[in-house]
Amino acid sequence: MAKLSSEQFEAMLIERHGLSAHNKLKSATIGIGGLGGLGSNVAISLARIGIGKLVIADFDIVEPSNLNRQQYFIEQLGQNKVNALTENLTKINPYIKIEGYQVKLKPDNIPEIFTGCCIIAECFDKPDQKQMLVETVLNSMKNVKIVAVSGIGGFGRSNEIKTRKISDRLTLIGDDKSGIESGFSLMAPRVAIAAGHQANVIVEMILEK
Repeated sequence: MAKLSSEQFEAMLIERHGLSAHNKLKSATIGIGGLGGLGSNVAISLARIGIGKLVIADFDIVEPSNLNRQQYFIEQLGQNKVNALTENLTKINPYIKIEGYQVKLKPDNIPEIFTGCCIIAECFDKPDQKQMLVETVLNSMKNVKIVAVSGIGGFGRSNEIKTRKISDRLTLIGDDKSGIESGFSLMAPRVAIAAGHQANVIVEMILEK
């Protein structure tokens, strides 16, 4: 089948979502900090639904241990995650704008990297990195919202993963207890559930804005 033109692709999205919702999604710029199990899944959901622009950041490369839950392929092993995910996203939605940064996120570069984003998805594995990103956004990026995750390790217990609005700018997803620091492994089904929560609440924020 021939490649869809940008007009055909957009018409398909409008037919699915309606013009008003599509225009809001198309005009949104969303940041994703960390491109592992959470970040790669969030990015793919948002690309499929027609988000206008993603700002993605990660310093890491694709490793064999990532393939059990992250949206990469064997032939991408050794590539940096920013380039690999950009490649995969553009195969899904060739017309999405992607701004990628192969860099370790720190308090001094986060505000600059995610300038222009209305919402940021916190998608790290380690608790100290999660806390760092959340605190930086809340303290240094006025009016930017952040959707964070805590407690998605292991398997089963799908309904224990909840979306909770902590404040006007912070939403927290997970069961708040099943973290890797407690010895739980990260597995594709439960990680994907949490990432789905993240993408879903981001869409809700955009459409209710």
